[in-house]
Amino acid sequence: MPHQTFKLHKPFGMLSQLMSNDVHQSRKKRFLSELYHFPEGTMAVGRLDEKSEGLLLLTTDGKLSNTINQSGVEKEYWAQLDGLITDNAIDQLAKGVEIGIEGLKYNTKPCKVFRLNDEPDLPPAHITLRIGRHRPASWISITLTEGKYRQVRKMTASVGFPTLRLVRVRIGDIHLNSLAPGSVEKIKIDLP
Repeated sequence: MPHQTFKLHKPFGMLSQLMSNDVHQSRKKRFLSELYHFPEGTMAVGRLDEKSEGLLLLTTDGKLSNTINQSGVEKEYWAQLDGLITDNAIDQLAKGVEIGIEGLKYNTKPCKVFRLNDEPDLPPAHITLRIGRHRPASWISITLTEGKYRQVRKMTASVGFPTLRLVRVRIGDIHLNSLAPGSVEKIKIDLP
């Protein structure tokens, strides 16, 4: 049977997994299986934390998943930050910053970062996000070729501008575009 691959717009507040073996967690959390009846053997290609949203790929093809996760494919995020980010902070992010990963210090790889001058056209933020409550917010685009746990959030916090909202908009050549939160599309990806 041929492998199947899907792109979806993971909503805020949902875990990047199909289900949980933990009965207590299953009662309190939302899982991707509520969005679509995915075939057996489907796995998430990378993850987005519960409070992040946007493009997530799922596939039944382990080789494809491994290739995307291990080969330095670009992943672009739009991050809404607490405060008006400075040019100096953008330069620091682009060159790489020190963050903590599993209790150890880690220097992030250089990446592409730029300020978004206009607020991006996205669905409204979840009501629990505290956007603009304390000081003005700003938006950046940040494109990584690695994906450590909560990396973008840790990076922006390290330069003094914590992430309020995080949306992944691109993985390689696959774009979120106008896919609505919770929507799922079947796609075809050809490996090189």
